[in-house]
Amino acid sequence: MNLLEYIIFGIIQGLTEPLPISSSGHLVLLKNIFNTNLFSDLNFEIVVNFGSFLAILIIFWKDILNLIQAFFQYVFQKEKRKKYTADFKYCLLILIGSVPVGIAGILLKDQVESLLSGVKVLGIAFLITSIALFLVRNAKGTKKDHDITYKDAIIIGLLQMVALFPGISRSGTVLVGCLLCGLERETSLKYTFMLYFPVSIASMGLGVLDIMESGNISHLILPYTCGLIASGVITYFSYQWLSNWVKKGKLWKFSIYCFLLSIFIFIYFR
Repeated sequence: MNLLEYIIFGIIQGLTEPLPISSSGHLVLLKNIFNTNLFSDLNFEIVVNFGSFLAILIIFWKDILNLIQAFFQYVFQKEKRKKYTADFKYCLLILIGSVPVGIAGILLKDQVESLLSGVKVLGIAFLITSIALFLVRNAKGTKKDHDITYKDAIIIGLLQMVALFPGISRSGTVLVGCLLCGLERETSLKYTFMLYFPVSIASMGLGVLDIMESGNISHLILPYTCGLIASGVITYFSYQWLSNWVKKGKLWKFSIYCFLLSIFIFIYFR
């Protein structure tokens, strides 16, 4: 790939990662449409995912820092536990919501990767995403951060497992789960991306091992860096777009997009 292609890859990753339209599904689709190896560099995919991770970390760094501090304050300062109980519970909710997809990812890794080679499955996946987003188009829950129950976390965590399959958006699936459980839109958005961090850290950890085993990539430092920056910058602004639409109850627009994309896949690859 030339430098421009790396940057394009980074832009596509950054645009689709936060949005409920599946970044992995789009990369597989574009690879098949253009019959190119542009999206076959798994090491680079790890790099651009890290760019998205950094952007979302910047957006939520205050929330994450507060939760980490509250967690350790609760554990090590018994006299102050009451003050930090709510935030400690929120940390547990993140953990509970992350466990199902972690277990499923380990058990179903090979089966999921085999599906990545079939583009037609994407048509069904995008259609499922479209229907799910349309069903919650008018959802207006009332639960705030500390109103989320352990039952909610389990349900949302189980739904997140569905996003292991290509074309099923993780953020879209979790958002739908949150809204169905009665969470406020802004609360749903925050919890969706709190669950993003454990999954991303785990997948990036495994990805780093793959990079280390792949040998010398020093000649790719420049294009990888450009792709990472492109991914991070676009992810930051793409999240702002998503946040604005979620707050205004406009998830149905992403539903229409996924529906049209599904129809396109069924026609183009018939």
